[in-house]
Amino acid sequence: MYPKTAQLIKEKMEEGVFPGTVFHFIEDQKTETHVLGNAQIEPVPIAMQADFLFDVASLTKVVCTTTIMLKLKEAGQFSWDQTLHELLPEFQNKTITLRHLLTHTSDIQTYIPNRDQLNAKELRAAYLTLQSGEDLGARVQYTDVGTILLGFFIEKYYQKDLIEVFKEEVLQPLGMTDSVFLPQPPYNQIVPTQKLADGTILKGITHDPKARVLAEHAGNAGLFTNMKDLSKFAKMCLNLGWVNDMIYLQEETIRKLLENQTPSGRGNRSIGWDLRFSPFDQTPLLFHTGYTGTFLMLDVVKQSAFIFLSNRVHPTDRRSYYVTQRDKILACYLAERAKIYQK
Repeated sequence: MYPKTAQLIKEKMEEGVFPGTVFHFIEDQKTETHVLGNAQIEPVPIAMQADFLFDVASLTKVVCTTTIMLKLKEAGQFSWDQTLHELLPEFQNKTITLRHLLTHTSDIQTYIPNRDQLNAKELRAAYLTLQSGEDLGARVQYTDVGTILLGFFIEKYYQKDLIEVFKEEVLQPLGMTDSVFLPQPPYNQIVPTQKLADGTILKGITHDPKARVLAEHAGNAGLFTNMKDLSKFAKMCLNLGWVNDMIYLQEETIRKLLENQTPSGRGNRSIGWDLRFSPFDQTPLLFHTGYTGTFLMLDVVKQSAFIFLSNRVHPTDRRSYYVTQRDKILACYLAERAKIYQK
């Protein structure tokens, strides 16, 4: 479907950018999945399989946390410009709004002393004390804190652990039956991530250290999913909220995601999503990455998607190198699809 992009991905894998990958194209009801390389290198190589589960890291933000917030907004539970303090009085700041948190414009000062020594209860208490800086609403600065705080609100609203809400309100209605949080051994179907300083290789254990501590209360990361399930989520978005014969999200909700939602109107962020634009015709594209080596790119207008799953942190995290190579893959894909639409 996209031979140049597929070939470039193969070359990047052979160069060691990531040990293996499962990637998927959707184009006007047609789909194509590729499986390359190894799921695991250490301690012994294991070949990649299409149904293996990946720790998708921050894709949790858009698949789960953002989606729940969109559903609550549709139900009239709040407006985007309400403060989080109104909805979650334990949060001490009285100026940061839901819009700020979901567009990464809160300028929230994220430093927490001794963060890595705190348990889940202590870490939650610390997050509830954080304050915004002088650039509130004016500048986009990507941070995990927004979805962590929104996760606390979602728990308060539903009176359930966050991952139970995610299962009941997102995974089950969308038929994402393979997806899990806090997976239990054996981890045979799970792709490992990073090798820690003590030699431990994370496999079936959440890569993000904050989500690892917060566990069932983490709204920023922690979803383990595969291409089959992630493509179901993507198709729901491309189908303007429809899942089979059910309206899961309103069409207007999906279309609003294609608009800049930052307070200044200059930040190229939507509700939860990064906004990219097709270089061919400036069609808005919904985009999000996961730290472990994953991304979603959705073109709702043209009903197409590019989903990429890798474990580029296994066994070693070389983030800046990966990001450079990932952006070359994205550029190739966008150029290749521009030629398709120009025909």
